[in-house]
Amino acid sequence: MATYDYKKIETKWQQKWSEKKLFATYNEDDPKYYVLEMFPYPSGKIHMGHVRNYSIGDVVARYKKMKGFNVLHPMGWDAFGLPAENAAIKNGIHPAIWTKQNIEDMKKQLNSLGLSYDWDREVATCNEDYYKWTQWLFLQFYNKGLAYKKESRVNWCPSCETVLANEQVVGGKCERCDSAVGKKMLNQWYFKITDYAEKLLEDIQLLEGWPNKVKIMQENWIGKSVGGEIEFTIEDFSETLKVFTTRPDTVFGATYMVLAPEHPYVKDLVKDTEYEELAKAFVDKLQHLSDIDRTSTDTEKEGLFIGRYCINPLSGKKVPIYIANYVLVDYGTGAIMAVPAHDQRDLDFARKYDIEVLPVIKPQGDEDFEIKDEAYTEEGMMTNSGDFNGLDSKAAFDKICDLLEKNGKGKRTISYRLRDWLLSRQRYWGTPIPIVYCDTCGIVPVKEEDLPVNLPLDVKFTGAGLSPLTTSESYIHTPCPTCGKLAKRETDTMDTFVDSSWYFLRYTDAKNNDTVFDKKAVNYWMPVDQYIGGVEHAILHLLYSRFFTKVLKDLELLDVDEPFKNLLTQGMVLKDGAKMSKSKGNTVSPEEIIEKYGADTARLFVLFAAPPERDLEWSDQGVEGCSRFLNRVWRLVEEALANNMLEGAEKPLTKEDKDLNYMIHKTIKRVTEDIEGRFNFNTAVSGVMELVNDLYKYKEIDKNSLNNLLFKQGIETVILLLSPFAPHVTEELWQKIGYKTSAYLMEWPEYDPQAIVKEDVEIVIQINGKVREKMLVPLATSKEELEKMAGESEKMKQLLEGKEIVRVVAIPKKLVNIVVK
Repeated sequence: MATYDYKKIETKWQQKWSEKKLFATYNEDDPKYYVLEMFPYPSGKIHMGHVRNYSIGDVVARYKKMKGFNVLHPMGWDAFGLPAENAAIKNGIHPAIWTKQNIEDMKKQLNSLGLSYDWDREVATCNEDYYKWTQWLFLQFYNKGLAYKKESRVNWCPSCETVLANEQVVGGKCERCDSAVGKKMLNQWYFKITDYAEKLLEDIQLLEGWPNKVKIMQENWIGKSVGGEIEFTIEDFSETLKVFTTRPDTVFGATYMVLAPEHPYVKDLVKDTEYEELAKAFVDKLQHLSDIDRTSTDTEKEGLFIGRYCINPLSGKKVPIYIANYVLVDYGTGAIMAVPAHDQRDLDFARKYDIEVLPVIKPQGDEDFEIKDEAYTEEGMMTNSGDFNGLDSKAAFDKICDLLEKNGKGKRTISYRLRDWLLSRQRYWGTPIPIVYCDTCGIVPVKEEDLPVNLPLDVKFTGAGLSPLTTSESYIHTPCPTCGKLAKRETDTMDTFVDSSWYFLRYTDAKNNDTVFDKKAVNYWMPVDQYIGGVEHAILHLLYSRFFTKVLKDLELLDVDEPFKNLLTQGMVLKDGAKMSKSKGNTVSPEEIIEKYGADTARLFVLFAAPPERDLEWSDQGVEGCSRFLNRVWRLVEEALANNMLEGAEKPLTKEDKDLNYMIHKTIKRVTEDIEGRFNFNTAVSGVMELVNDLYKYKEIDKNSLNNLLFKQGIETVILLLSPFAPHVTEELWQKIGYKTSAYLMEWPEYDPQAIVKEDVEIVIQINGKVREKMLVPLATSKEELEKMAGESEKMKQLLEGKEIVRVVAIPKKLVNIVVK
């Protein structure tokens, strides 16, 4: 056969694997290996990024199974979220129906790739048997003091009358109706992730199997800063103003203070003054700017003096108070001590508003130092700082902190950029927060035995107002769990990141109806040995998952406190140099590729075209090349079977036999090392391709002189080494050559170290650096013997005739260079 019938073969083996439950996993005593790709949102269609991500994981899972590990390789669905709710508003279809249909469609597509998933462990975060335990975990966090409610600013669309997530605000406008988005204060639920900030930061260093770039991103996101909290008295005001600074040594240079326009002090400070209306207009102006835009380095700094002053606690000088767009109320204390001489942002603002710039640190020995266009941010010698003048700024840091603490005006402290996790979402399609509000008892958690709090069906999807849950009378009104009086349910649902922060734990015991998971099962499988997913999840998902795992360890639900031992962040699939997207018109449909070439070809291309951590450029020619290679393997086996080339008796190895045996074992070693740890799948496939070439060359030898047993060993090696990459065609070929057991259940080939020790080596002979001859010599040939053998070569004798040999350089196993004149 010139080509193999991939449609027939792939359908056949996918059915057989499913019927036999070949990939089902059991908790055994064997060494375990847990490989996991980040689960998808069920949008209805897989894309080439999915194909690449899941093919990478499948190679690892199949390889580890063949290496004797008890492998857990599950799949599920991150099924709650806004797209389903938008579909309900747009098309009048319930989110549950829309989501369920998408899951069915995507499951078929994933199965068409031949992925070795244990579907018995499938989870969907929108199913009651999953979100029941998400709610249960929320209650554990609540009981531990890690879930709380507070008022905070949210994006608010006045036209839709609804809260919008950041991703729903595009260019300061609502993506639904294009109205300008403002800010509104709402009471919302938070997880106290800041309680774990230090632990999360410390343990980053333990993540040896994570890419450094991801660890750095998490470190920066947590953002630990060592500094001081300084207290400024506000003239004619009962409250003091606390600010955090990493540079308390610059306190004498604070020439103005900045409050976030939304800071609770602002209204009182400007009340009944000429600045009241100005301040209100300034705040209103900022309502349509996102926090990202406000703090961007590209955004012009704007501010307003509000007519009030602070007193510098060390210099005693009056310091004017401004409100400005670049300070956020939710970050730090919502106020900053501005030192324009030593902070570029403050300097730009001070120049714009004609505020004093007072340098208090100068370079050592520079008596004429002055601030011009750039702030001085280095260390140096103190100046304009009273009793601290002349001190090194490092030493002044401690002495100033000592004085502030002595006078009760400040203290050393540590600040984190990390903020508590806002988990409230004013949506329907999410996990209901299991809280009840009672006029008598206040905030009351739902009893564990009454979980799950189910999503109601009698809701209206209008796109306007608060959560659609507020339209369900049957949902809102419920008895108080404590006193039994009529109370109201919480109508916010949880951020979908809550669902994905523990799904990898549920996989270890996915069908347990009695508890979130069995401790013995979770301790057997965790941590995940290899996690695979996009670098875009480096911060939120991965950080939240680490936080959850640490909390659950503290709750004694499991013994590990890091969820993912190794992390691979695969690159994107590009076409025409850009990320595939419908808007760019450069997408490639996995279904069309599978229809035209087969799943094995699709898998092989995304694994062969580039190392997994790098971006992959789509190539139609590359896909065709992978298809040709698989057909070449198919023909090799077909021809061998047709000519009885896989049967015969043992016989002594000829030189050709030894060369092939060397390539067989060298390839086993190379492919094993490329997969193991390094995941160099592209070079692993390249190694198998080279062995196939060698087998083709070998079979062209006179048929009577072939060593059929050795040739069969070569064929078996190709099939087994290729099986994690192209499982369907190799499974068919494995059966064709006479095996009843699935290739998936076979042991991974082991190489013979003796077989890859060459007896002979080819060396080159040069004259004045130019290659003139090649010669096969025993591997152990000495330098002196090489020189002699080179000189005795008939060809070299002719070339050297009449020339004077100046010197001979012989390098064993490599070359002989004869220098003449």
